[in-house]
Formats: sequence, structure tokens, C-alpha cells
Amino acid sequence: MKDLLKQLLNYFLIGVLALIPIVITLQIMIFVKDRVSDLIGTVYAVADNYLYTIMVFGVSIALLVWIGHKIVKDGRYWVIATIDNIIERIPVLNTIYRVIKKLINMFSGHDKAIAKEVVYVEYPKEGVWMAAYVTNRFDDKYVLFIPTSPNPTSGFTAIVDKSKVIKSAMNIEEASSLIISVGVDFNKVSEIGSLPKV
Repeated sequence: MKDLLKQLLNYFLIGVLALIPIVITLQIMIFVKDRVSDLIGTVYAVADNYLYTIMVFGVSIALLVWIGHKIVKDGRYWVIATIDNIIERIPVLNTIYRVIKKLINMFSGHDKAIAKEVVYVEYPKEGVWMAAYVTNRFDDKYVLFIPTSPNPTSGFTAIVDKSKVIKSAMNIEEASSLIISVGVDFNKVSEIGSLPKV
């Protein structure tokens, strides 16, 4: 009887773990759907007309596509540059805006100078290796963002000497996947052998 209960509990846990990714994905989809529904409801409440609501969203999507095209083509769009200049003059808000913008550029890959490289660094102690994003360089010093699992947007910032890091063949997406999956999705297993032993 005890073995049967143990086996049933084991099957139950395996079932729960198998469903967690599906549930989380569905929760994200429901969250996005709710936000879009709220937005549509707000626009419709003001207009009280389906045609007007469809027109507002059609124009909004076209405007965002056009702004994206101008940014890709010209490197910077004057409307965004004007908003940047206004926000840069507001204390505290300018710091928050600048940091958020750099983080988005880092994870989206639009900023060629930021986080195009993933390295391994010994952290929090010698012999423990972590994947880190290189966010900046000054001579022989690397500024690293060392993310924590399973949320790659939280972590630590460290300044280390170039000699203390080992370059990785992972790109940002692969490193983020490694961190989110807490090591389950790691396709650079061959790199583990190149890490020095204590």
C-alpha cells in the first residue's frame, strides 16, 4: 500500500511538472488577451461605434509599422528623438527611461554595442560558473549583468577584469533560455569542459 501511494504521488508530481509550462503559457496568453480586450473596450466606450474602434486600431497599427520602418531605415525617428529630449530634461524620470530603453535594446538586440556577448564568470565564489551578459567594456574591465534563474531580468551587475571571464558561443537568446529553464535547455554542453577546475 505504501509503495502504491508513493508511486501515485510520483505520477502526480510528474503530471504537475508536465503541465506547468502549458499553464504558464496559457496565463500569459490570457493576460495579453485581457489587456487587448480592456484597450478595445476603452476605445469602444469612448466612441460607441465598432467602425470607429476598428479605424483607431487600424491607424494605430499602421502608425507603429511606419515608425518601425523609419527607425530601421534612418536609424532614428524625429518623433521618438523629440520625446527622448523631453524626457531627458525631467529629473529621476530620465534615469528610469534611459535604463528601461537600454534593457529593451539589450534583450531585443537592436543596440549593437550592448550585450552582444555572453561570457562565463565565477560568481558568487571561485569554482562556481555563471552565464553573464557583457553590457559594457572599459579597457580591460568588463561590466557584466549576471542574471538569476528563472527570471533573466533580475540579477547582479559586476565589474570584472577581462582575465576573469571566459567567452561563450551562446547568443543572448540561448543564454536567456538557459537561465529561464534553470539549466534544462542548455545546448552548449561542450563548453562545460572548457571551464577551469578549482
